[in-house]
Amino acid sequence: MTHAGAVVAAVAGVVAFFLYSSIHRIEEGHLGVYYRGGALLISPSSPGYHIMIPFITSFRSVQTTLQTDEVKNVPCGTSGGVMIYFDRIEVVNMLAPSAVYDIVKNYTADYDKALIFNKIHHELNQFCSVHTLQEVYIELFDQIDENLKLALQKDLNVMAPGLTVQAVRVTKPKIPEAIRRNFELMEGEKTKLLISAQRQKVVEKEAETERKRAIIEAEKFAQVASIQFQQKVMEKETEKKISEIEDSAFLAREKARADAEFYTAQRVSEANQVKLSPEYLQLMRYQAIASNSKIYFGKDIPKMFMDLSHFVPSGKASEEVNVWPNKVREKASEAVDGL
Repeated sequence: MTHAGAVVAAVAGVVAFFLYSSIHRIEEGHLGVYYRGGALLISPSSPGYHIMIPFITSFRSVQTTLQTDEVKNVPCGTSGGVMIYFDRIEVVNMLAPSAVYDIVKNYTADYDKALIFNKIHHELNQFCSVHTLQEVYIELFDQIDENLKLALQKDLNVMAPGLTVQAVRVTKPKIPEAIRRNFELMEGEKTKLLISAQRQKVVEKEAETERKRAIIEAEKFAQVASIQFQQKVMEKETEKKISEIEDSAFLAREKARADAEFYTAQRVSEANQVKLSPEYLQLMRYQAIASNSKIYFGKDIPKMFMDLSHFVPSGKASEEVNVWPNKVREKASEAVDGL
């Protein structure tokens, strides 16, 4: 019984060991690829627990989500013969699940070494070999990331469809200490130059501000003068209009007065025409004659008068004097009738 129990325990242990060796787990975001006798099996497995034949079948977990591969200490020789080193280059890439079998078959489960690490070394050395240290370290450094990404993706589209490079990040390379100090001095001089340029811009800006302020002040004075001039013009126009109104009113008054006088004269004339009848004129003639104290008849008016008292005796003179007015009246009457 003891021997039989030991055998059962041994068999159970062997079965447990085989089960432990055959059961494996694939993480989320990965696919499992299997090798049997060194040959890659066609069907990858999805995330979860799976069973395989122990000691005959082996598996590798291949990531299908975004991953970052770091390439460290990449040497690079410039066109001037200076050796520099890129401390770290990060490549963010992603493998499509449908391309896992083909890429693993062609480049093994460690496909990133052949397709990314080695390619980074190659492209970076090609870039440095045609550029100077000044260009690699300063002038074109901002373009290295994009150039490496485009070069990697161009080759991957042909060699490994389904593997996509999302981004490439390149750190500043390490250069010889003496050259680095020279670059620092050069950057210091550039900084001084930039400070001087900025100071010059500040001075120019201040001068421009002063000029604009002067222009604004001049425009303000010009506008004020224009407004005052317009105000004076408007005042003169107002005075002119007032004068025109007053002249019009005066002219209207004078015209009304003249019209009234003309109307009065016209009415008087019409009244006179109605009033001056022959009988009225005859009456006025008599009144005019009667009001005269002396009347002269003939062509020549005498230039002197004589006193009859010198020629007529006193008695007769008085008689003549008394008779003369009557005779004058008779002669005047005859003259008027003759008219």
